[in-house]
Parts: sequence; structure tokens; C-alpha cells
Amino acid sequence: MFLEELTADVQLEDSQREYKGKLNRDDVVGWLKTIAGFANAAGGDMYLGVEDKTHKLIGYERMAADKERNYFNNQVNEHLVPRPPMKIEFLRYAVKDKERFVVHIRVETSPTRPVVLKYQNIPSIYMRRDGFTNGATYEEIIEMSIASQNVQFDALPSDTRYSRNDFGELLAFYAEHNNGKAYTDKALRSMGFFDEKGLLANGGTLFADSYDGAKTAVTCSVFSGFNKGSQRIVTVNRFRGNIIQTIKKTCEFVYQRMNHSLLKTDTGRINIDAYPKRAVFEGVINAIAHRDYFLDGTQIQIDMFRDRLEISSPGSFYRGAEIGVTYDLSNIISKRRNEIICAVLVACNVMEAAGTGFDKIVEAYSTADDRHKPYISSTSDHFTLVLPDLTYHEGLENGNAMTLSYPPVSQGTEHDAKVLSYCYSQARKAADIAEHLGVSNSSYLRSKMLNNLVEQGYLLTSQQARTKFYKTNTDVVKLD
Repeated sequence: MFLEELTADVQLEDSQREYKGKLNRDDVVGWLKTIAGFANAAGGDMYLGVEDKTHKLIGYERMAADKERNYFNNQVNEHLVPRPPMKIEFLRYAVKDKERFVVHIRVETSPTRPVVLKYQNIPSIYMRRDGFTNGATYEEIIEMSIASQNVQFDALPSDTRYSRNDFGELLAFYAEHNNGKAYTDKALRSMGFFDEKGLLANGGTLFADSYDGAKTAVTCSVFSGFNKGSQRIVTVNRFRGNIIQTIKKTCEFVYQRMNHSLLKTDTGRINIDAYPKRAVFEGVINAIAHRDYFLDGTQIQIDMFRDRLEISSPGSFYRGAEIGVTYDLSNIISKRRNEIICAVLVACNVMEAAGTGFDKIVEAYSTADDRHKPYISSTSDHFTLVLPDLTYHEGLENGNAMTLSYPPVSQGTEHDAKVLSYCYSQARKAADIAEHLGVSNSSYLRSKMLNNLVEQGYLLTSQQARTKFYKTNTDVVKLD
């Protein structure tokens, strides 16, 4: 039996999830640092009684589960300062009518950071990144200290005084998107753009006509092929300026260089842009609005490849969105990292008051097939929006965000790779696999395709009542 059969909210071990058969009494620091790393980053979940590679359930009897929880609590109380906010629950399941339990520990981001692990009188600070827990860097410790005060970069006061004459481009941009209406000083003051003394917030300085600092740096590149490593760079442009200039220059770069095509119909021809302009605009706005402006020496990266456009912004999604890859853009929720910058863009009617604006991107790609669907990839230090090129008929070269390597399947089918990708992160029913492949849920699917993969060790199976689940064997099939 697999953990996915107890709870659907399960993925591979990553930045926010960890799976252990049991707590190692001989290496307490090994798992305590994971809890500290979760608390110092975006939070996370630890499951005890679960095999880490396959998610197979090992579980505990009731008394053993209670002892494991108590041992966990005692070690956390003794060695972590401050104690991170967390919730511990038991997930019950049955094996041959005997109850078993998995211990689920949900760790929240600590409001007071950094959380320090003190063991044998030696203090250490850890950070969770991309599925690994390591010592926090000096820059991360500074960022945690600032973040724990609930202060955002753009809300911090500057020593620059506000003058309406310094914001001609912002005022013109506002009027352009508000039917000629004027952006009043009262409206700017009410959102914290400047304070009662007339001093601009940091976010306000980034809109000044004369701003030319590195905080708004954008690098735009065009590559001749499908990746950066082995392909020739056709064009590189670097922009710096105020936020309004950055929006315009970045969008113009893409608009001027993207491909165009014609689609013949019964009634004529339809012009097709490689990337819907609305999707590009929303992607650029989102990258600027949610960029981590605390990270010096970074830039927004715009990369155009033969099959896609990538818009990358420094800083992971802020408090809320999952780290990883998702095609379900409409359900991504991320708290605003830059309240003042976002408030200005909302007032200018170029950003949604609630949400991320990804709904418009989904709408722009609503008629695209599966190989032309946009997706988001988020890590601990950046997030990337990928927009497939609609004029490149083959779609994304990697098909999806997951690339697998495994020995050739004897008597395999054309669907094997798609099945193994679909079942890699989660156990699936045959009916779900059939729907994903676009084939009928037939005996041929189960006997010739799925059973062939099971017999050769590519898929593992488990049974829940009368339903069989299939999961990719990660000892055989590896992520590239």
C-alpha cells in the first residue's frame, strides 16, 4: 500500500516533503536539521512510517506511533530554538483488518527566524533547498532575520523625497490604462508610496523616471536551439531602468523577435503569434511584481528557445505556492512579496487585485494541445513561467517537465514513457492511466501494457479493496 492511497497531497521527496521509515536515534541531527530547514524556508511535511523512495507504507502499531510522536516532540523541544509551529496527526489505515498508523508532521514557516538547532552546545542554522537540507548562508540568515520582522523590501523607507515631477512615466502609464484619469498624490500616499514626511518607500524609488539601478535588471536572450548549453546565442539585450520602462522594453523584445505563422481555415487564414501577447504581458508583470528585490546581483531572465519562452524571476513563490512543476496555473496562489509595487500595478490595471493573473495565460492557451500547455517551475531561489511556441508544431521538446532514463522495455509500446512519467510521483489506477493516454480502459491496456511493465520491474503495484494501483519503480526508472 502506498501513501497516495491515504492522502492525495503527496509528491516526490522535495523541498517541502520528507519520508522516513522511522526516526534514527543514532543520528538525531540528521532529521532535526530537516525540521529546522523547513521552519527556516517555506515549511514542509515529514511522514514517519513511509519508505522514502517508493512511498510504501511501513507504519506503526498504535502504541509505537504514540511513542514515536513523543520522542519527536521531546527532541524538538530540547534542541530547536524557537520551537517551530507544527501540527502532528496520525493517518490510520488497515492491513488484514489490523490498524496501522503513519505519523504526519506539518511544519510551518517560523514567524521568528532563524530557527537554531543546538546539539551538544553547538548551534547551527539550516535551510531547506530543492530536496536537500544544508547550512544556511550568511545572506540567507540576513534575509531570514529581515523576513521574520514581516518587512518587505519595497515597504522599507528610503532617503529620497517624493516629487510628482519625478514620476512622469508612471503617471502617463496610469492614465493610459485608466481612460486618461490622473493618478493623484493622495492615492499614492494612501498605499504607502511615500510617508507623511514625504520620503519614498523603496518600492516608490523603482518607479522614478531617473531610476537606473540594478534592482530592475533584466537580461533577454535568444537561442538558436532547445537549450543554453549547446546552442548558439543569437541575441542578448540587457535592460535597466524604472519598472515602467522594464515592462515595456521586455515585452517589446519578445514581440519583435517571436515567430508568426498562418493557419488556413475554410473561410480564410488566421494569424498565429508564437506567444499570445496577453500571456507574455501577464508573465512579465508577474515576474516584476513577485521578484525578490532583497537578492542583489540577480536579474529577471527572458530566454527564447526554438520551442518555448522562459520568464524567470529571482526568488521562489512567496508563502503559499508549492515548489516544483505545475501545469494547473489557475490554482497557483502566492502571497504578495511586494505590496507597494503590486498595489501600483493593480491601480494601473495591469495586474489582478487578487491572484497571480495566470488565468489570462490559461485562457490565451485554451485551444492548445497537451504539448503546447504553459507551466510554472519553482525552486527555492527562482520561479519560471514556460510559454510554448504555438508556431512550433511539435510542441515542447521534452514533452513535459519530467525526463526519465531507464533500460529499454522488452516488447514495449509507444505509451511506456508517458505511463512511467504519469505514475512516477503518484500511484495511479488503470482508469486514470487510460484517460491520461487517451485510450480505452481495456484488457489490452492492463495485460499488454501495464502488466508488461510490472513483470519487468518498471512498475510496482498495490491493492486497495478491489482497485489496483500502479507506481513507477524509482530504483529502475530515474529522473534525468
